[in-house]
Amino acid sequence: MYFSKTAVALAAVLPLATAQTYTDCDPLNKTCPADTALSSTTFTTDFTTGSFSGWIATANNVTFTDEGANFVISEKGEAPTIETDFYFFFGKAEVVMKAASGTGICSSVVLESDDLDEIDWEALGGDTTQIETNYFGKGDTSSYDRATWATVSTPQETFHTYTVEWTESATTWSIDGTVVRTLAYSDAQSGTRYPQTPMRLKLGIWAAGDSSEPEGTIEWAGGETDYSDGPFTMTVKSVSITNYNPGSSYTYSDKTGDYTSIVVNNGTSSSSVSSTTGSTSSSTSSSTSSSSSSTSSSDSTSSSGSTSSSGSSTSSGSSTSASSAAAAGSSSALIGSGSSTSSGSSAAGSGAASASGSASASSSASASASPVYTGAATHVGASTSVLFAGLLAALL
Repeated sequence: MYFSKTAVALAAVLPLATAQTYTDCDPLNKTCPADTALSSTTFTTDFTTGSFSGWIATANNVTFTDEGANFVISEKGEAPTIETDFYFFFGKAEVVMKAASGTGICSSVVLESDDLDEIDWEALGGDTTQIETNYFGKGDTSSYDRATWATVSTPQETFHTYTVEWTESATTWSIDGTVVRTLAYSDAQSGTRYPQTPMRLKLGIWAAGDSSEPEGTIEWAGGETDYSDGPFTMTVKSVSITNYNPGSSYTYSDKTGDYTSIVVNNGTSSSSVSSTTGSTSSSTSSSTSSSSSSTSSSDSTSSSGSTSSSGSSTSSGSSTSASSAAAAGSSSALIGSGSSTSSGSSAAGSGAASASGSASASSSASASASPVYTGAATHVGASTSVLFAGLLAALL
């Protein structure tokens, strides 16, 4: 789709509507419960099997077909969204996705922390040649120069692998294995606005072009959404997460939001959890999830159906560092400090949303699969409050 110079100018200076402006508990302001950690090194989900283990539906319906999980907007107010029921602390997230088409429709892949650190992919339904990368540190939207646009071929028609590799020194965004952007720690206001605290992965679709959105958001999204052109569908085939600092939970030891203040409780050196059905028979079960269940096995765990434990492998007595999970001998580690601590924090993750409904998992799911996971209606990107009238007039 052709974007006007005005739209491009606005995109460069306005805070995008997908900046998160809410958190269940902000550890920069008060002491918060520990975040449930991914206790294993790796976590994978093959949505083509109908698997939902390790995820929470936070808004509207998600359905499954043999192509993967479908996030569908059929009418105003819908914004299907899911998120992991665990956090990870530095690592890699790979999402195989086909973005939704439709003017004003935004398909989002968001990594977000409790103190509103954020790393994004955002594909607009009317833009067939590029996708946006963005980041935020500590929820700061005082400057609007963080977004870049990466070339990608027909993202609404083709599955592409969108990868974020996130370490304490740099973050890279890659498409199909090719790096399209690198952000160094020092590039984000000398590290003060660099994303560096434990994150959850969120996937969702929302109408940035809805008539209720601010004028600048609609302009950024490519225009106002016409729901009669729908339904609009974003499809996610699979997700793979590598956690560089596995443990049972993460604790903020102070209110700085610095990665060196994060305590990894009960770190583990190696293990793997895989969320796939691996079954050719059709089954139905209610969706439940149990975070951070403990086991001493380092073997890969495969979950069948939609009832499983999301963080299924910890080995107590070892600590982790920011670049590797290796140093054994303590129950927790303060990342980056070189010293271990003895923390008794419980794994009580914030954001106690739950998934409800039943899943029909089959090796060849029907394209007419019924909705299986529902949640309260919110969208993955909460709108930010901005002043645009004078700026828009000047640009026009």
